[in-house]
Amino acid sequence: MPSTKARILMMLFEHPHQFISGQEMSDAIGCSRTAVWKQIKELEKDGYRIESIPKKGYRLKGTPNRISPEEILAGLKTELFGRHIVYEPSMPSTQKRAHHLAEDGAPEGTLVISDEQTEGRGRLGRTWHSPKGTGIWMSLILRPKLSLNKIPQLTLMTAVAIVKAIKVVTGIECQIKWPNDIFYNGKKLVGILTELQAEENQAKAVIIGMGMNVNLTEQDLPDDIKKIATSIQMITGKPCSRAHLIQDIMKQMESFYHFYLEDGFGLIKTLWETYAMNIGRIITARNVNGQVVKGLARGINDEGVLLLEDQEGRIHRIYSADIEFNG
Repeated sequence: MPSTKARILMMLFEHPHQFISGQEMSDAIGCSRTAVWKQIKELEKDGYRIESIPKKGYRLKGTPNRISPEEILAGLKTELFGRHIVYEPSMPSTQKRAHHLAEDGAPEGTLVISDEQTEGRGRLGRTWHSPKGTGIWMSLILRPKLSLNKIPQLTLMTAVAIVKAIKVVTGIECQIKWPNDIFYNGKKLVGILTELQAEENQAKAVIIGMGMNVNLTEQDLPDDIKKIATSIQMITGKPCSRAHLIQDIMKQMESFYHFYLEDGFGLIKTLWETYAMNIGRIITARNVNGQVVKGLARGINDEGVLLLEDQEGRIHRIYSADIEFNG
C-alpha cells in the first residue's frame, strides 16, 4: 500500500488542473485533514510546488526535475507493466537491481527506474552514460514461457514499442538499427539491453534494460560520443516529460507483448522491418569472436536473426554482432 504522502501526490497528478479539497483527500485516503496538510508541507520540502487556497484546496503547479513513481502511476494505462515500480534517485545499474529482484521472485511487469546510474552498461559490457535528471534509465522484468531461441525477438519487440511511443509523445519518427539501438538522423537515441535468467532451456525471467537520452543537452554528452548520440530535447529544442514517455512505452510494450504471446512474431517482424535502417544497405557485421561478414542486409527471419547476402549470393545468419554501414 502506498504511503499517505504518495497517495496525496497521486491524487494531485490525477487532477492536474483542478483544486482538490483537504476534506476530499482525507476522505479518499482515510486520514485527518491535519495529516493531509502535514504531507502537503512534506511534498513542498521535496520540491513540489503546490498552490493552496482556503475553501478550494490544493493544486499541483510544478514538479522537481526527477522521475516520480506517483506521476508515472497516475497516468499509466496498463494492467501489469509498470504497476509495481522500484525507484531510487541513484543506483549503480537498474539492470543489476532488476536481476536481483527477479531472482527474489519479483512479479512480471516490475519496473526498476533511477534518475541516475553510476555504473550503467550496454551490450558487450560497454559503459552507458546516464547523467542525473536527464534521461530514462529503466529495466522491466518479464516472465514469458518461451524457449531460449525466441528471447531475441523480445529485443525487437521492445524497439518497435519504443519507436511508436516516441512518435506518440513527441512526434519524432525514429529508425531501428539491428539489434538493439534506436536512431534519429544517424545518431543514437536509445539503447536496449536484453538479458535472461534461464533453467532447463526455458526463460525463467527476462530483464529488458532501456536507456534513453531524453533531456540531455550537448554539454551533457562526453566528447567521445557527441558526434554519434542525440537526445529528444536536442532534436525538438524543448524538454520532454519523462513520465509521459515512460507511460506510453509501458502501454505500447504491454500491448505488443500480449499480441506476441498470443499470435507470434509476424506483425512485430513486419513493423520492425518498416522502421529498420539496415535493410537494403551494405553493412559489416563483427561478432564478439572477431569474425567479420560483409554483405547486403536482406531483413530478419522469423526468429529475429539478421540475414546478410555476401557477394557470392550466400546468406549469412547474424545472431549477435556490431553493425557498421558501408553504403
